[in-house]
Amino acid sequence: METMTTEPSTVPAGGPHRPPEEEYLRLHHQICFSLHAASRAFSGVYRVVLKDLGLTYPQYLVMLVLWEHGELPVKRIGELLRLDSGTLSPLLKRLEAAGLVHRARSTEDERSVTVRLTERGDALREPAQRVPRRIAEATGLTAAEVTELRERLTRLTDALDSARLTD
Repeated sequence: METMTTEPSTVPAGGPHRPPEEEYLRLHHQICFSLHAASRAFSGVYRVVLKDLGLTYPQYLVMLVLWEHGELPVKRIGELLRLDSGTLSPLLKRLEAAGLVHRARSTEDERSVTVRLTERGDALREPAQRVPRRIAEATGLTAAEVTELRERLTRLTDALDSARLTD
């Protein structure tokens, strides 16, 4: 008489490259979790690398935008960083309190606030130039792999933005 075994087969029910349905609910299969874990790991590395500059990661992103584009309206900074004004405003206040940026109402449109670097904020650009190399080294990836990963993540972001799922 033939006995049945309950041990898992070496090939999942969905084929050699597709896990069975119950496998989809495992944490290690969730791309969102992999991205979340990588983001948290990046945050830890950035915390150490940015400590000497006196910046947090979100502050560093604002500074990158201003170093690249110069004076900008708050709304445009938010668009570039994908941040809403409720998140961005306190961040800008802290940068202003640190003497790195200056905020002023637009003379053309009172509803608009522009942000520009101070001399101190502009001077921070030079020591900040070491940050990208230190981060790249921490990843253990080659320059080509970093570029490929960034391009894939950009395509993923664009695809998710285009999906526009509704509640």
